[in-house]
Amino acid sequence: MGSSSMTRSSLFPAIAVLALAGAACPAAAQELKIGLASEPTSIDPHFHNLGPNNGIRRHIFEGLVSTDDRQTLVPGLAASWRSIDEKTWEFKLRPGVTFSDGRPFTAKDVVYTLCRVPTVENSPSSFTFAVRGIEAIETPDPLTLIFRTATPVPLLPNNFSTLGILSAAAYGGEDVVYGAKGCEKLGTPPKSVEFNEPAKAIGTGPYKLASYTRGTSIVLERNEGYWGAKPHWKTVTWRPMASQGPRVASLLAGDVDLVENPPIQDFARIKGAGFTIVQGISNRVIYLAMDQFRGDPNWKTPGVRGTDKNPFLDHKVREAVSTAINRQAIVERIMGGVAQAAGELLPVPLFGTSPEMKPDRFDADGARKLLAAAGYPNGFEVTLGTPNDRYINDEKVAQAVAQMLGRIGIKTSVDSMTASTFFTRRNKGDFSLYLAGWGADSGEMSNSLVSLVATPNPATGMGPTNRGRYSNPEVDALIVKARGTVDDKAREDLLRQASRLAMRDYAVIPLHFEVTPWAFKKGLAYKPRIDQYTLAMEVTPAQ
Repeated sequence: MGSSSMTRSSLFPAIAVLALAGAACPAAAQELKIGLASEPTSIDPHFHNLGPNNGIRRHIFEGLVSTDDRQTLVPGLAASWRSIDEKTWEFKLRPGVTFSDGRPFTAKDVVYTLCRVPTVENSPSSFTFAVRGIEAIETPDPLTLIFRTATPVPLLPNNFSTLGILSAAAYGGEDVVYGAKGCEKLGTPPKSVEFNEPAKAIGTGPYKLASYTRGTSIVLERNEGYWGAKPHWKTVTWRPMASQGPRVASLLAGDVDLVENPPIQDFARIKGAGFTIVQGISNRVIYLAMDQFRGDPNWKTPGVRGTDKNPFLDHKVREAVSTAINRQAIVERIMGGVAQAAGELLPVPLFGTSPEMKPDRFDADGARKLLAAAGYPNGFEVTLGTPNDRYINDEKVAQAVAQMLGRIGIKTSVDSMTASTFFTRRNKGDFSLYLAGWGADSGEMSNSLVSLVATPNPATGMGPTNRGRYSNPEVDALIVKARGTVDDKAREDLLRQASRLAMRDYAVIPLHFEVTPWAFKKGLAYKPRIDQYTLAMEVTPAQ
């Protein structure tokens, strides 16, 4: 594999693991029960580029490329890959791999998958970025793929790590022919809802779907024909438990074996009951986004009162919002120290980050002066939208932000709701100011920049999650140039420039990086992942 096919997250220092004694767990247990902090929005691997979806996807639908706990690229369904030249990549597939229905996995399934991705309807956050730019695909034999791109795509292996591979035969696409502007003989691509049925959720992964009852459970059964190492657990039952109290109660009562994101305030109680807690830094930034749409002179930003203008179009107002926030106080008081204040969209030393990009210094007096200079000496009112069950202490963080903004004259009310409702409303443009999070699947800066700050453009795949509609042509140009630069050093320098410019422009306002905890009963072991995924195949009996 060429140097451009690897991320650098293996450099990241581990955060200490808290290991504690607990109740016995028989090594021969066949079922693992997991309490989910946030439920996937679909079993469809291509519907929603969202952490819970991507985590479940890896159990059923594997990618050509996978990632380890530090987001370093490792072989998946592709045994190897290499860049032949700046616009040509060769991938060699693993022999002997079959789908869960017994059909063999071949290059045709990869072609079918890449053709299906753009057909997904109503995707809240699309995967089209992963297939864009591929001009032609050659399959000289069933286990070889040659991708030719219109321009250099140095992150093609990273992109492929995000895509679960579907069976072409399962959906009548055996004769598909790839086309950059539309595939031929694709058949009728599956609708997202079809993947809720076990008979249609056909993948190559270590598990297969046994049942899915939205809001209640996702049950996976071990794929006995899996090509790789067999997972320890025959059955894995995932139970959505958005509320922290019931999640912890279920763990303590023995109803589940492991829970995601136990609340920091309950750590002592969990430890006192004899359970194990592990935690590690994540790639997830919690940030504020502001409506910066300039495309329609008649657009009136929602949720702002006390002014006829959109105040967030003024750089001074955006800077005032950032400097009004005491990030360290949020880390210490709301997050219990289990977080890291953020100055950009990824933590150092992940690829494209800059050590000098420190969090803005808290300065309430300076923030008030900035507001006055922007023409808001008496401030204004705004509603802050936030999920209340998606990120660690998300509603509490939003309430703290609202109080801090109120002290500089921005009277802020919080509108909190479940994640599913929040994302629907956010995507419709209901909020002038909202709190959300982003985890970079690729473990490098272009993922965050493309998704969150690039000017939204469905034709190029830029800005799919830039719901504040920030736009800066200079930032866009740097991102585009970086995405076409194969040389690692030059690409990283471009990403650093783009990140610095976007952060100094307050494209979005980073608050902190989550440190992710897991709690589980004695006799189990789990290594924290920087991508925050809970992977059942990596939960093992303790040694």
